[in-house]
Amino acid sequence: MGPFNDWQDVEEWLEPLDYEAFWREIAAFQPEIQSRESCDEQIAAGIVDEATVLEVLKRFVWLELIERYSLRPRDRMPVYSLH
Repeated sequence: MGPFNDWQDVEEWLEPLDYEAFWREIAAFQPEIQSRESCDEQIAAGIVDEATVLEVLKRFVWLELIERYSLRPRDRMPVYSLH
């Protein structure tokens, strides 16, 4: 198990990150995504906007981390013992 307990932990961690914070925060995990340089070039060239790049990158990182740490969806029903 990694630093996350479930899919939602990863999503809640990624969601508030802006473009700069995203690159700082994900560095420790070294995900296999496009390099920042490549993304910056595409944004500068007007090929795609920063918000779209960030949205796609977050989704790629989310998928990679849930696979890497074998995360499952958050259990919505608490477990109660009937004994």
